[in-house]
Amino acid sequence: MSYSPDGQPYQPPYRPEGQQPQPPQPPYGQQQGRGQGGQQGQGRQQRPQQQYGNPQGYGRPAGQGYDQQGYDQRGYGQQGYGQQPPPQRGPSPYEQQPQYHRPDQQGQQYDEQYDQTRAYETYGEPPYEEEPPRRKSKVKRWLIAGTTVLALAGVAALVMSHFDIPPFSDKGQAVSFGGAKPGAAGEAPKPAANSKMSMPTNPTAVFKNESTLSDGTHVAVTTLDGKKSGFKGKVWVWAPKEYNDPKFAKSGFPVMIALPGGSGFPVNYWMGADLKLQASISKWYSEGKSKPFILAMPVLNPEGEQSNKYWDASDIPGQPKMGTWLTDDVPDLMRENFRTIKSRDGWAFMGSSTGGFASLKAVLKYPEKFKAAICSGPDIVPDSLMWKGHEKEKAENNPELLAKQLIDKKGSPDVYLAFQVGDNENNKRTLPDVQKFIATYGKGPIHTSLRVIAGGEHNAKTYVPNMGEGPIEFISKVMEGPVE
Repeated sequence: MSYSPDGQPYQPPYRPEGQQPQPPQPPYGQQQGRGQGGQQGQGRQQRPQQQYGNPQGYGRPAGQGYDQQGYDQRGYGQQGYGQQPPPQRGPSPYEQQPQYHRPDQQGQQYDEQYDQTRAYETYGEPPYEEEPPRRKSKVKRWLIAGTTVLALAGVAALVMSHFDIPPFSDKGQAVSFGGAKPGAAGEAPKPAANSKMSMPTNPTAVFKNESTLSDGTHVAVTTLDGKKSGFKGKVWVWAPKEYNDPKFAKSGFPVMIALPGGSGFPVNYWMGADLKLQASISKWYSEGKSKPFILAMPVLNPEGEQSNKYWDASDIPGQPKMGTWLTDDVPDLMRENFRTIKSRDGWAFMGSSTGGFASLKAVLKYPEKFKAAICSGPDIVPDSLMWKGHEKEKAENNPELLAKQLIDKKGSPDVYLAFQVGDNENNKRTLPDVQKFIATYGKGPIHTSLRVIAGGEHNAKTYVPNMGEGPIEFISKVMEGPVE
């Protein structure tokens, strides 16, 4: 036998046979949710149709059902034995809307609950809470972080490469132009006795990379200690991609010595990739306009503009022998380290402004060494202040006098001079002076051409693209290379 907590024997309530106990129902009018039968939107429980012998609770005397006492009038105050009192009846939803009271500090939370409950009563859908914003997954966060790091690293690499900062730049690295030292392993076969090409005679110069072009070729620099001039200075060099092509392994290439204008010190501006001289030569060669020239780009003067002096690319008495430096030491450097051409048919000059003057003078003074020159916006006569007291030496370096001697001398070798001048040069005498020179000396062994550049100014950016419109083709037609 079971006992209730107070020690009294427990007697189960009377129940007709076959009747099962029903769970207590919430007070009428307070149900929120699905009605009996699972139908949505039914706001209250259907009134039971079957009368029970004990409708109010298990302790109510048997036989008193809903027919004996109305549902709304039954006595909730009567409590059955061992039964909890039923909850008080709430107001009908048709009589009064539910009121929601909340503490002030929880205002927003209660308002949200109220809105959800009203939506459920209206549309029959269960209330739900809005999901909080999802945190990004760890994989996504790591992906974003990794992408950001890679982007920043790429920007840093570009900046460091632009300013030639290792390890993102190959500036300063050793560059080999394929010249094997005599007697070294892998030495290229010696050319035949009657070959027009000349193998490197003493490839000991150390070339350091200055810049790498888009086609993989290199502009490299070395310091040359001129044996004949006694002058020590920098020389930049460049070889076209064909130079390292196995097809041309036994071929000598033509050399062009490119001279800058202005002070021409401490750098030679033709070595800069911004002027695109190297890329232009490759392009012109592919178009059949030019030979695949090797470029030698030496400093033009021993000092910079701060000295307010220039040497006219000449051996002025008492001064560094810049004439010998340009016409002897630099060509010797190229012969020692590159496969070149033995005869003057593989040697030329080019230059602008004072470099154009130096190019013109070199070919006219040494026609047995050099065959052609491209002279852009050149001076025609020497005008350095350091010639004072040295008139004889000055005359020996005057292109007009040198041209006259070449014409007058019987059997002089032919030379080819391609001039180009802008019609908007800052020195308005440049074009008339060139035209006068051509009219006076463009005869006999001196072959000339002139390109007047419409709107052209006195600068290298004007001259380089226009070289491909006539001058480079003019000299290339009479030169050789590559040759075996």
